[in-house]
Amino acid sequence: MFERRDRPTAAVGSVAGGSYAASQRAGEPTVTAAEIRIRGRVQGVGFRPTIWRLASELGLDGEVLNDGDGVLIRLQGSESRVEAMLDRLAREPPPLARIDRMERRPYGGAMTAGFYIVESGSGPPHTEISPDAALCALCAEEVLLPGGRRHRYAFTVCTHCGPRLSIVRAIPYDRGTTTMAAFALCPDCEREYRDPADRRFHAEPIACPVCGPQLRLVRLDGCPSVDGDPIQRAAGLIAAGELLAIKGLGGYQLACDATDAQAVARLRR
Repeated sequence: MFERRDRPTAAVGSVAGGSYAASQRAGEPTVTAAEIRIRGRVQGVGFRPTIWRLASELGLDGEVLNDGDGVLIRLQGSESRVEAMLDRLAREPPPLARIDRMERRPYGGAMTAGFYIVESGSGPPHTEISPDAALCALCAEEVLLPGGRRHRYAFTVCTHCGPRLSIVRAIPYDRGTTTMAAFALCPDCEREYRDPADRRFHAEPIACPVCGPQLRLVRLDGCPSVDGDPIQRAAGLIAAGELLAIKGLGGYQLACDATDAQAVARLRR
């Protein structure tokens, strides 16, 4: 359900590139300045870059940011383009997003030309974080691409997949408020993270083999097993009838060869 409030038909505040009066020359569209609050599952799902893309395509000025209440957008442009953007946003949200409400009101502050993604605001949390999401098709292709930067990297994610709720420590959902804060981005991941046109823009769990967490196989006594690739070694142990505890995002899964009756019996015990 979408709730829009106070739909203005005249501009409020300054107009990029000139005054409001100057924008009202004959034949020019009415300029609108509006602030839109979006509530729902809108953080950590690629919402801000989607808004940036739509606003840029429509030639709107303004900014977007995360805060404790969700996402806040400030827009300036013709009323028809503002409406077109809100309609497209409702019809084309990011795959993991869920819009509960859109609340609109006039905006009286100044805005510069262009559209920007700005730093998150503060305040008490009243928004939702997405649950963890399974690997998307694009990331799966990268994992399986020989010679690629993330070939066989288990922690490959983007804004459309990967951990969310299981790594967050506070809201707004930014990298610094997740367990990924301990992993400094390498230059390649930093470029992806800072580029609004990249699908990993502000994907907070972003990582690669150079800068991200690594897989390891650990024995019951706590000592790491260093002989070979952890995945191949784990697969070999399961094939040999051993039991493994595989650490996932929210806990452990116990694994064995389901066709091995002795291994299954041991697991049940």
